[in-house]
Amino acid sequence: MNNGQSIACDLLVIGSGAAGLSTAVTAAVLGLDVVLIEKEAQLGGTTAWSGGWMWIPRNALARQAGIVEPPDQPDRYLRNELADGYDLARVEMFLDQGPRMVDFFRSETSLAFIDGNAIPDFHGNTPGAATGGRSVCAAPFDGRQLGARIRDLKLPLDEVSPFGMAIASGADLRHFLNSHSSLTSFLHTARRLARHFLDVLRFGRGMHLVNGNALVARLLKSADDLAVRIMPATPAQALLTEGSHIVGARAIHDGTRIDIRARRGVVLASGGFPHDAARKASLFPHAPTGREHWSAAPESNTGDGIRLGESAGGKMRTDLSDAGAWAPVSLVPHRDGSVGHFPHLIERAKPGLIMVRSNGKRFANEADSYHDVMKALFAATPEGAPAEAWAICDTKFIRRYGLGRVRPVPFPVSPWLRNGYLKRGASIEALAEVCGISAAGLRATITSYNGFAARGEDPSFGRGNTPYNRVQGEMAHLPNPCVAPIQSGPYYAVKIVAGSLGTFAGLDTDEHARVLNGEGKPIDGLYAVGNDMSSIMAGRYPSGGITLGPAMTFGYIAAHHASGIPLKNNRSAAA
Repeated sequence: MNNGQSIACDLLVIGSGAAGLSTAVTAAVLGLDVVLIEKEAQLGGTTAWSGGWMWIPRNALARQAGIVEPPDQPDRYLRNELADGYDLARVEMFLDQGPRMVDFFRSETSLAFIDGNAIPDFHGNTPGAATGGRSVCAAPFDGRQLGARIRDLKLPLDEVSPFGMAIASGADLRHFLNSHSSLTSFLHTARRLARHFLDVLRFGRGMHLVNGNALVARLLKSADDLAVRIMPATPAQALLTEGSHIVGARAIHDGTRIDIRARRGVVLASGGFPHDAARKASLFPHAPTGREHWSAAPESNTGDGIRLGESAGGKMRTDLSDAGAWAPVSLVPHRDGSVGHFPHLIERAKPGLIMVRSNGKRFANEADSYHDVMKALFAATPEGAPAEAWAICDTKFIRRYGLGRVRPVPFPVSPWLRNGYLKRGASIEALAEVCGISAAGLRATITSYNGFAARGEDPSFGRGNTPYNRVQGEMAHLPNPCVAPIQSGPYYAVKIVAGSLGTFAGLDTDEHARVLNGEGKPIDGLYAVGNDMSSIMAGRYPSGGITLGPAMTFGYIAAHHASGIPLKNNRSAAA
């Protein structure tokens, strides 16, 4: 290693996902000299692979659409959802400042938003739940506006991006699914594909950026415009201290040790610990060695920020109801021998799919949230057995919606049958045999399910009973958007294993995102945001976007605290 060098700044941010970039951009707007370092060669972290949605109740886009909520309505929902995990100071700060954060980024940066006014909360029967108006996402972005910086942006997750092209949820996805039956959708899809392939030829990647990729790109554009110094491939090694004060960090860049001294402090935003086997073994009951879990987050998210915080006396919160943001995942064989992790977020709610364990029995409402489905699988799995299941469908379903990594028509199923990812059987019993499922159990389950599904009913688990279920289903399919018989052979299955989108357990922080020590006191000069911060949702998952919404908001809050510029109160303002 080469001899060290030193650089100085006001604020050092470690990590380049939404939380880190929100902090860096806000701090730069407020006049601070900011350095951001990233362990990976490419920027964006888990955010770049995500759907990009942020749960921000009472945001301006909802109000402009006439969706007006009193301040206590989302608070009521969280009080009911979080129960004894409700943290008054942090939740109130989030609800106060979330709408202010959206306004700030809209007015001061290149970040533009689209609304999620039709997206319901996960648990529609909980008092305080809303049927929409609490979500925002980054607007699509032309990657060419990033100039040379586009080379540093992480590509969308390959498993969910055909030809490397991300598809936005909502209308964009519906057009792709309907492209074989609607001329309008066919033309939309053809234009999107033509634009993408032309971009790949000219630039080496798609330039029509959506979802989390658009969020990161817009934040990077803002950071560059504000002269934030961004250093990819620069992992942090240790924090620098003067007495009890954090004054910077030591990092490695191009084989050279760099001491980055930060006058206003250090912000940890390195993405939690989804690939830290030791930490998972201690906190994930279903993963006793830490290797019985397959996260869809980047492999570089190995808990670096949390360990840095602990080295300075920070306390790790482990009292959450769940330490991870669970999701059903399937393991995708790649030609080079590697294995991809496909998160099953969309097709589970479509009509004509069920999930069963090896006994052939269902265990959950498959149309519920990814987190809830996995919690039900954990509860149904005998102690000591692996948390595994099978997603089951028929030919009609797989042609329309696909199944996991298998795309719908016109994509072929044969490559996935050959590599073993997809299983097929001419009959229910034949499918059960190739999957190792109880044939009698599966036949009984599907016979019972089909009898009610013909009428659009699911008395066993209630598919389609909540607004969230129905929005995730096929709204044009009546009488129940989430229920259809499974009867058009041959039949197909994909194996489901325990996975996650990230982690909830993290460093204990106060409402200003300051890391707290074992005595509950702030560590001077040290902040944690994103998944390095213990989730304000206390291990619960009340709605989509409850990771990125707080990540963006507490990045905004931490930057204000570090700058010494006070936050404005937003919650009492007229909606």
